[in-house]
Amino acid sequence: MSSDLRAAPGARSNRIAAIMLLALSLLYGFAGSGIEYAFSSDPLGPRVFPVLLAAILALLSLIYLFVPGQSETWPQGTLLVRCMALPVLVLVAALILEPLGFAASMFVLTAGVARIFGASWRASLVGGLVQAALWYFVFGYLLEVYLPTGELFSLSSRG
Repeated sequence: MSSDLRAAPGARSNRIAAIMLLALSLLYGFAGSGIEYAFSSDPLGPRVFPVLLAAILALLSLIYLFVPGQSETWPQGTLLVRCMALPVLVLVAALILEPLGFAASMFVLTAGVARIFGASWRASLVGGLVQAALWYFVFGYLLEVYLPTGELFSLSSRG
């Protein structure tokens, strides 16, 4: 039974993904273990959650590495471009979070995702504006989470 799993189509790409996830779990666990906190803040402290997540991801990665199973063929053409556009879009949104602020970052992310999934330009832009305003309200006012306004906008308000 184990031999036919090794010969499964796509097993190599599954193993590559498993190794990448294992490396990510190790990096995440290392970063999480370095979180500093006051001893009196919580009996477990804030580092337990990321380290626990890293351990679970590492365990699942090892299972995936040794029992990769079957996988679909890689997408090609337009579908491949759309699949690769999503992580690039998330990276762009993360990179513009500090300079442009939360609202602009959310607008770029949600409007971009709408375009990737086939929405028209108008629907993407309107949806991006509505989503950015909604998430700004939810996190900024209801949950009272600090959201970056962006260096661009904070310079103009000092004036």
